[in-house]
Amino acid sequence: MGRMNPRSGVNGQPTATQVPPSQTLSRGIRALEILAAADRPLSIGELTEALGVHRSVAYRILRTLEDHSLVVRDDSGRVQPGPGLSVLASGVSRNLQTAALPELTQLANTLHMTAFIAVWDHQECVTLVTVEPRHTGAALAQHPGSRHPVSTGAPGIAIQSTMTEERWQQVGAGNPYRPEAHEARRIGYATSHDEVVAGLSSIAAPIKVPGGRPAAIAVVYIRLDQDADEVGQALAASAARIESQLA
Repeated sequence: MGRMNPRSGVNGQPTATQVPPSQTLSRGIRALEILAAADRPLSIGELTEALGVHRSVAYRILRTLEDHSLVVRDDSGRVQPGPGLSVLASGVSRNLQTAALPELTQLANTLHMTAFIAVWDHQECVTLVTVEPRHTGAALAQHPGSRHPVSTGAPGIAIQSTMTEERWQQVGAGNPYRPEAHEARRIGYATSHDEVVAGLSSIAAPIKVPGGRPAAIAVVYIRLDQDADEVGQALAASAARIESQLA
């Protein structure tokens, strides 16, 4: 067996943490993040400026992404996310998405609120999948891929509530443990208002994912007179059913 030292792996080869990141790959991923966050297709010039690279570099990145259908251009040459991203997204936490979708649909149409699954990603909560109510004209949008700090909002509190404060200090990457997580552990759901987006409220119940990071099933709404306990209990029941399918 090869020798090892603190600066190298087996036989002097660099370890995974020592291998320098690929700048080209990093730029390609950043381009996808920029396009996904944009509210409209971007011109080559706009994307180049956002990436902070030379135009020729941006073109090479885009050609590669186009080859894999991760981006497409419209008739005016503007760039937007392509269908290949949907294929990739469908594979993310596939079991969780499959188990959650019927519950999200039921919640959205019963409560007349946008329902979604949020997953924990380092410093943030990321929306994995979302369902808007069918027969409500002015439902709030919660787009898959949207992010907010894990220390802010009901989904983050719900995720924290799956752990003790001591455990969160070990794995929470320096994010504070919300005092509200203690109450969420007791009653099975968390609430927040005016935290992520001004004027909006959210209620979330934790989902324990076997072998994976915890997630949360949540709703977002405007109405201030909503019975939070009724909604919270409905979310907690949905979370329990999802967990039973994942077990």
